[in-house]
Amino acid sequence: MRARRRFLTGGICLGLIALTAAPITPASAQGDLSRYPTRPIHIIVGFSAGGGNDIIARIFGQKLSESLGQPVIVENKPGGGAIVATEYVAKSAPDGYTLLVTADATFVTAPHVYGKLPYDALNDFVPITALGISPQALVVHPSLPARTVGELVELAKSKPGAINYGTFGIGSSGHLNIILLEGMTGTKFTPVHYRGAAPGITDVIGGHIQMMIVSIGLITQPWQAGSLKVLGFGSTSRLPEYPDVPTLAESGLPGYEAGSWYGLAAPKGTPPEIVAKLNAETQRIFNDPAFREKFLAPSFIFPITSSPDEFAERIRRESAKWGKVIKDAGVKVE
Repeated sequence: MRARRRFLTGGICLGLIALTAAPITPASAQGDLSRYPTRPIHIIVGFSAGGGNDIIARIFGQKLSESLGQPVIVENKPGGGAIVATEYVAKSAPDGYTLLVTADATFVTAPHVYGKLPYDALNDFVPITALGISPQALVVHPSLPARTVGELVELAKSKPGAINYGTFGIGSSGHLNIILLEGMTGTKFTPVHYRGAAPGITDVIGGHIQMMIVSIGLITQPWQAGSLKVLGFGSTSRLPEYPDVPTLAESGLPGYEAGSWYGLAAPKGTPPEIVAKLNAETQRIFNDPAFREKFLAPSFIFPITSSPDEFAERIRRESAKWGKVIKDAGVKVE
């Protein structure tokens, strides 16, 4: 599979109105660039090990270490839907040695979901680049008597709230994409929130919850082993690897897409020349065909690296859609 193919036009989409990238100019891209980094870099992840966020951070960190000639240490700090990790990075020194690799929800949905955050998601960070986007699969436990999305909708309507689904945090794509499904079908499911995708998947496999929408790369093995049923993919078209699996859009949810993207950010005040170097190295890594085929393709992650300004615009652009969904659904944590 060639990871350069894209099957999503965007991930979840919410709001940062004032976010601006650090300016990158020829003058600022000189100076200390040749000296950075001189010690280990720490990449902070706000979710537990084994999830999509953790996977992309580790495969990227490995290559970044090789590229920069310094250790890159990935630290998991799960809790509060990535709030713990995000606050840690926001309050770290803006010197390029503490970075955040996180899912779209951190910048896009959390500011709408939470009444008060211990940081300013708009102004306390410098966007470096988007990294990759991963379409999601709607999966259920094999015991659930539903083989299609249509049958799931019928079952949910007959038993409102009786079917539980796992999320990887309040306001995460795994949460809001089900809320969107509810709105399109007139159904009601009951969320169970986890500190990451991996423990939620484990509980679906164990039959403790019935359903989840999560990155395809995380469920291929248990699905092929018969531990999960896949009802459809949130991609815009069928995947060549699984041509018999319908998209959710063609399964009675016209226009529906489900996915999650990941991005790289630094604390506000990080020097523009460091932002420039990290952006250039990241783009080089993700544009390498061998890296895409060996590391991204097996996890169904499609590269979306960009300039810092383009990353900031992605966040702003996706703000409107999910801001409305959250407001209409009354999703709020005070």
